[in-house]
Amino acid sequence: MRFAIAIVAAAFALNVAVSAQEAGTSVSSAPAQLRELPSLAPLVKKVTPSVVNIAIRGRIAQAQNPLLNDPFFRRFFNVPDQPAEREIQAAGSGVIVDAAKGLIVTNNHVVEHADQITVTLSDGRQLDGEPVGTDPETDIAIVRVPAENLTAITLGNSDELQVGDYVVAVGNPFGIGQTITQGIVSALRRTGLGIEGYEDFIQTDASINPGNSGGALVNLRGELVGINTAIIGPSGGNVGIGFAIPINMARDVMDQLVEFKEVRRGQLGVMIQDLTQDIAKAMGLSGSHTGAVVSRVEPGSAAEGAGLKAGDIITAIGKVLVRNSSDLRNKIGLLRVGDAVDLTVLRNGKEMSLRATLAKRVTPRLQGEDVSPMLDGVVLGQAGSNVEASGVEIISVKAGSRAADAGLRKGDVIVSVNQELVTGIDDFSAKVKQSSKQILINVLRNGSALFILLE
Repeated sequence: MRFAIAIVAAAFALNVAVSAQEAGTSVSSAPAQLRELPSLAPLVKKVTPSVVNIAIRGRIAQAQNPLLNDPFFRRFFNVPDQPAEREIQAAGSGVIVDAAKGLIVTNNHVVEHADQITVTLSDGRQLDGEPVGTDPETDIAIVRVPAENLTAITLGNSDELQVGDYVVAVGNPFGIGQTITQGIVSALRRTGLGIEGYEDFIQTDASINPGNSGGALVNLRGELVGINTAIIGPSGGNVGIGFAIPINMARDVMDQLVEFKEVRRGQLGVMIQDLTQDIAKAMGLSGSHTGAVVSRVEPGSAAEGAGLKAGDIITAIGKVLVRNSSDLRNKIGLLRVGDAVDLTVLRNGKEMSLRATLAKRVTPRLQGEDVSPMLDGVVLGQAGSNVEASGVEIISVKAGSRAADAGLRKGDVIVSVNQELVTGIDDFSAKVKQSSKQILINVLRNGSALFILLE
């Protein structure tokens, strides 16, 4: 608001100056306050005490060629022992959201490998931070520091944002220190980027660079409307496309992390897909429709209890329209166990209302040796969200096992077997059992994909 008022004042001052010249009066006689230039300085002074720099030290597993795990290979080629882990240092940003309790919100990827967290305030003080809770699926984390003379930021309402609104990003790019950049909201509700499990991003051209992660995106009232999270750029630097997690999306996650140290998501128990024009036409729907098509209902789930059936189209949750499957996934994924959900459903072209009470999220697990001897030492679980399957995740790998020697690691997500996509544990098990001699699997690891051969 100060920015907008300053622009009006500057324009008014110009008109006064022109009129004064025409009347033969000196421009310098105009009031001093009318000659001020527009500035974001008052806004910056308000928000910067709430934005912190975060430095971490930690250790992560070091990827190795499976051959290096073979003692004969190492001895034959005189290969020295390789460390299983390597030390890392990283820097990011955070925002103080509760001064009385010393709570700071940041990104999970900023602190996920941290053994030591150092928080630097805008006044130069350095404080030891401790993790309170993290949620990899939304990339939100909470860190606590001693509550000593802290300044919390005011939380805004990201649902009120419009494309074209001015925003300011505050963070620690490249670790050089607190930096301010300004731009506009370029787009809203960006999904399908594959950056996080739940995506509903604010896109902005305010410069966001490595190190800005976890920093503040604020509106011109100085309210926090987003947590800066990711960029798209061929060189890893800013090219005018940055993404922030809407604060309304982050708020409930933050509350649960503080209360439970984790996010207790409810489960609806359906598999879904987008309602495309072709599917709508095949279902006999006329006109324009949006929503998510239920392709499968899990037996015994909250969805089955509510009466949902395969082929139903979920068009709204409560009074909020569902745009597509990702939209439904985000809305359900941010609700808690026990929450009652009112669903508007199209079935055979007729609208109906159903109510489901979300159940506790259950992740089925499978012992690798029960599927194949080549997977001995592995525990497998369903990857993806509570509403749509997207692969099989490796929950744990026993050190020295056959699978570990082949190169499988905890956290790997198996997306294909012998170049055939897998959608879940049952599908994975069936495809593996068809392979008797060797299995070629494609895994996702730390944002990269690689093939691993099991023999």
